[in-house]
Amino acid sequence: MNESVLVTAEELRQSLAGDRPPLVLDCRARLDAAAAGKRLWQESHIPGSYHLDMDRDLSRPPGDGGRHPLPSHEAFAATIQRLGIEPQRAVVVYDDRGGQLSAARAWWMLACWAGHPDVRVLDGGLPAWQAAGGELATDEPAPSLSSQWQPDFDDTMIIPVRDLLEEGGLLVDARGEARFRGDEEPIDAVAGHIPGAVCRPSSANLEADGRFKSPQRLAEELPGADKVTAYCGSGISACHDILAYAVAGLPLPRLYAGSWSDWIRDPSRPIATGE
Repeated sequence: MNESVLVTAEELRQSLAGDRPPLVLDCRARLDAAAAGKRLWQESHIPGSYHLDMDRDLSRPPGDGGRHPLPSHEAFAATIQRLGIEPQRAVVVYDDRGGQLSAARAWWMLACWAGHPDVRVLDGGLPAWQAAGGELATDEPAPSLSSQWQPDFDDTMIIPVRDLLEEGGLLVDARGEARFRGDEEPIDAVAGHIPGAVCRPSSANLEADGRFKSPQRLAEELPGADKVTAYCGSGISACHDILAYAVAGLPLPRLYAGSWSDWIRDPSRPIATGE
């Protein structure tokens, strides 16, 4: 495969037929139906892929830290070991909608946080795989051999809420413009955004066909500053913005993992609306 953080459907097909195929993880999720991701994987998936669950594997239960808090080091290391993830074997993550949002979350957790050296996102997701003639399977692959990898988690990639405004820098909000302005809020109890933030919807990172824009175009469009922090509603679509910075070859923003759903838990924190 190439050196990008993305992999095309054709590149994935070729690598799966090679001597050292990557470990493929199906990250499909529906935020309004916790069981839907696994059901979709059971119905059909890229052959040999394993299911990675948003609620069970990529988050811990809602509460302190927002709607999708990161799991503990120990819990995510156990997930990594259960799936047989090792630094010596490439990993490809994919999903099927929302512009690779859940796949971007998995990429960030594995590559940026856990430090896996070779994690790619399938550009265009499952629709791109099918459009390229990729087959789908319904059988569940045999359990992967468990690994003994103990990741060295890099918590400097995460900014805690207490440091968010004290350290300065640019806040980039990955939610849509209407939610950013506070015109609507379909999920959280309070509308608006963190004061001083700028809006970069995760959807703006993609072409009309669902694939990422070119590195050159992303480098021109993405908000820049010496320090950048990405956030969203609950720490998922923010990872898509971070992935876009990686595609562009730019320094990676830190993640405010709790994001808006964590920010509004404290009524003393300021809230902005409008542009």
